Amino acid sequence: MVKTNVMRLLETAGISYRTSEYEYDENNLSGLDAAEKIGFPPEQVFKTLVTRGDKTGILVFCIPVNMELDLKKAATVSKNKKLEMTHVKELLALTGYIRGGCSPVGMKKRYPTFIDETAILFDEIAVSAGVRGEQVILAPDDLMRYIEATEADITKELSE
Repeated sequence: MVKTNVMRLLETAGISYRTSEYEYDENNLSGLDAAEKIGFPPEQVFKTLVTRGDKTGILVFCIPVNMELDLKKAATVSKNKKLEMTHVKELLALTGYIRGGCSPVGMKKRYPTFIDETAILFDEIAVSAGVRGEQVILAPDDLMRYIEATEADITKELSE
């Protein structure tokens, strides 16, 4: 295992974590696939989504992989009228990460970040370690404090 920037930052901050590596498929970078491969319930594996608000600019949302970001709720909590997902091609320039390896920890800039309120229901959650095929597993309180995330109701059931 190669230590990622995410791991180095967490260690420097004195935050304990563990990792889980898995084989990923270039054609299936879904969070549900990642959850299954690391043997974690999907509600405890959080994906990182990057959006653009009409008033505030770039915002980051961390939500369980078995849920969908509710753009209306997300706009309201972030004090925007409208939010849209950023294009995948913008992701690297904005965050320093690629699709399937985007972590809320260690982005190029510190963007306002919101984490789904369900995170606090668990002793630990998983987020990307900053590369495809690896997750860091840590206490949600530690993560929220470190990335200065706001806890909010921002999800809806996945639409079929």
